[in-house]
Amino acid sequence: MNNKLAKILCYGLPIPVLIVSLFIGSSDQVNAIQFFKSLINQLQGQTLVDRDQGSYELTKNILVNVRLPRILLTFMVGAALSVSGSVLQALFRNPLVDSYILGISSGAAFGASLAIVYTLSFINIYAFVGGILAVILTYFIATVNKQTSTVTIVLSGMIISGVFIALLTLVQYISDPYKLQAIIQWTMGNLHSASWIEVKQSFIPIILTILICYRYRWRLNLLSLGDDAARAVGVNPVPDKFILITCATLMTTTTVAVAGVISFYGLFLPHIVRMLLGADNSKSIAGNILLGGTFLLIIDDLSRTLFVFEIPIGVFTTILGGGFFVYLLKKNKLNWN
Repeated sequence: MNNKLAKILCYGLPIPVLIVSLFIGSSDQVNAIQFFKSLINQLQGQTLVDRDQGSYELTKNILVNVRLPRILLTFMVGAALSVSGSVLQALFRNPLVDSYILGISSGAAFGASLAIVYTLSFINIYAFVGGILAVILTYFIATVNKQTSTVTIVLSGMIISGVFIALLTLVQYISDPYKLQAIIQWTMGNLHSASWIEVKQSFIPIILTILICYRYRWRLNLLSLGDDAARAVGVNPVPDKFILITCATLMTTTTVAVAGVISFYGLFLPHIVRMLLGADNSKSIAGNILLGGTFLLIIDDLSRTLFVFEIPIGVFTTILGGGFFVYLLKKNKLNWN
C-alpha cells in the first residue's frame, strides 16, 4: 500500500471516527446539526427557547453521559489489545501469539463469573485477580530448571487456558438462568454497559502500560531478533521481557475486566498495522495505538447500528479475525515457511 495512504489511515482516522461515533446510535433525539447550532448559540450568549433548550439538554446528556464514555472506553480497549498483541508477537517471534496466550482471558472470565454467581462487589477486581493468577500459573508451569522458553510458555498458556475454561463451564452449569445470561454476555465481549466509572477504573492502567510499551518500542526491534542478538549489542533481554510481558498482561486483564473477552482482536490487528507501516516496532507501536482504538470503535459502531438489537462486539472480532487469517493463509503472508 502507498506509504502516504497508510499513514493517513493510521494517523488521520482517529479524530473523525471519534466525532462521527458520537452521533451514531439508536436514539432519535440526537440531531448533530441541531445540536451544533444550539451549542454555537449558547457560546454566543443567546437564549434558547424552552423547546430548543430542552432538546439541547437531552442531547447533551445522551452524548456526554451515554455515548462519550463508551467511545473512550472502546478506543482504550482497542488500543490496549492491539499493543499487547503486537508486543507479544515481537517478543515471542510468533505471528500467532496474542494477548491471550498466557491464559489471561479465560482466567479473568472465570474470576468475573465467580463474582457474578455469588453476587460479589467489584467484579472488575475479581476478573483482574483471575487474569493475574493465570499468568502466575503459566510461568510456574513453564519454568523448568529456572529457565523458560517460548515453546513452554505457549504450551503452558494453552493448558492454563483450558483449565480455566473448564472451571468457567462448571460455574455456568451451577448458576441460575439469570446469572448464566450475564456470564455468557461477559464471555462474548460487550461494551453496552460502559460508563464513566469504568473509564476511570481502566484509564490509569491502560494509559500507563501503553506509554511504557511505547517507551520500549526501540528495544522491541532488538528483542524480536532473539536473546543472543540483543546481548550482542549490550541489551539484557530478561528485565526488558519481564517489563513488557507484565505490561501486556495488565493491559489485557484490564480490558477483560471492563469489556469481557474480545477474541482475536489482539491477534489480527497487529498484522494489519504491519501490512500498512512495516515491521519496525518504532513505528508500528504508535500505529497499533491509533488504528487499534479506531478500528474497534468502527466495529462497535457497526455492532449497535446494523440490526435493531446490539450484537456483542466479541462476535464481530471473531468473525473478522477468522476471515482475515483465512486470507493470510491463502496468500501465504504469515511467513511460516
